[in-house]
Amino acid sequence: MKKLIMITSVALTLTLVAGCTNKSVVRYGDATEVETTDISFGSTDLQKVAGDMTDSLLVSPVIGTLTANTRPIMFVESIKNKTSEHIDTESITDSISTKLLRSGKFRFVDMGRVEAARKQLDYQQNSGMVDAGKAMQFGKQVGAQYMLYGNLASIVKSNKDQSDVYYKFTLRLMDLESGLVEWADETEIRKTKGKEFVSW
Repeated sequence: MKKLIMITSVALTLTLVAGCTNKSVVRYGDATEVETTDISFGSTDLQKVAGDMTDSLLVSPVIGTLTANTRPIMFVESIKNKTSEHIDTESITDSISTKLLRSGKFRFVDMGRVEAARKQLDYQQNSGMVDAGKAMQFGKQVGAQYMLYGNLASIVKSNKDQSDVYYKFTLRLMDLESGLVEWADETEIRKTKGKEFVSW
């Protein structure tokens, strides 16, 4: 009888312990909430640089003149990553071009998809599978008038007590015909991580 009580007690204890173990829990968070996991380039930084640059471009008097009577056509060159981190700069350019398109002031050509478009046009023209009267024609695409391009650079410093990273994001708009830079701006981010004294 004592053995049965002991086995039951052990089994009950193990069940309770197993029920109290740590479990991974997934929750949705606010995508715009400030991210403070570490000092590397993160989602908050991406949103900040894309927002700052888009806002600056849209309120520029030069852009007001360019967009007064028409919606200029531009393309976004890949942002150059001059940091020591692996940063998805395509996400930055996607955010910027999306915000500019939503403004209704610009139109874009997507240079990253030109090869796919060429293959589709070639298929329509030469495969014999598409009604010739409904096939899209070569030579009718519209060229960009402006190129948006930029750099993301960083300076990282650290010692045994503190780490500091400084990011600078620069963006420029060039008139492709004249080669003139019509607009430029930059935004900066500084992040630090250090040991803090916590009293109990």
